[in-house]
Amino acid sequence: MNLNLKNKIVLVTGATSGIGAEIAMRYAEEGAIPVLVGRDAARGKTMMEEVRKFQQDAILIVKDISEPDACEYVVNETLNKFGSLDILVNNAGGNDSIGLDQSPEKFMKSLQMNLLHVFAMTHYSLPSLKKTKGNVVNIGSKVAETGQGGTSGYAASKGGMRALTREWALDLRNFGIRVNEVIPAEVLTLSYQNWIKTYPDPDKKIAEIVKHIPLGQRFTTAKEIADMVLFLSSDCSSHTTGQHIYVDGGYTHLDRAIDF
Repeated sequence: MNLNLKNKIVLVTGATSGIGAEIAMRYAEEGAIPVLVGRDAARGKTMMEEVRKFQQDAILIVKDISEPDACEYVVNETLNKFGSLDILVNNAGGNDSIGLDQSPEKFMKSLQMNLLHVFAMTHYSLPSLKKTKGNVVNIGSKVAETGQGGTSGYAASKGGMRALTREWALDLRNFGIRVNEVIPAEVLTLSYQNWIKTYPDPDKKIAEIVKHIPLGQRFTTAKEIADMVLFLSSDCSSHTTGQHIYVDGGYTHLDRAIDF
């Protein structure tokens, strides 16, 4: 299947590790030109070595995008280099465990770290996306649907992203800009593995989780998330907008109490 992504300029936030890195790699493999945005220069350098095996024109921008000025800088750097932008993938963020026991100030900081840049990146990208009739893919979380406990800031941020996906799909319809959201559940990224290690028996915890994933009783791979992102941003999804697509083996919505 030809996704028609060759030479498309794709800006991916949080692209130096985990799901974001896999998304950038898959775009490069399909002939698109990814702009990798992340805070970790060392990881970014390693990622670029891999990405440039497929796409020599890819670039890395090392930046903390928690402030709007940084988001504007990233978009401007992209446009200065390539002159246009076709696809924005809002992937950056992390579960920071800011719950009700934390202060309102820490809650607001969590929103800034996990949601503000989603608005700012889309805001500054919009003039170029209008010209290219591009599209936006947001990377959400099942936490916005199920809750998790002890993570009010992250839940609110991903809930906000969920709402903005629909709002922007409607808002931008007349410009031909599509906006969709891909929602992972259990993906064994490095940050996920670090969370698992906080349990007394990590292997036992992993076993408890995977037994409740209906399809295959296994974790979703980062590549499976990335493949859905590419599909939604391609011509193959030309009439799909405002959708929340769960790539989770049925974990979020199917009955976890079934007898395997």
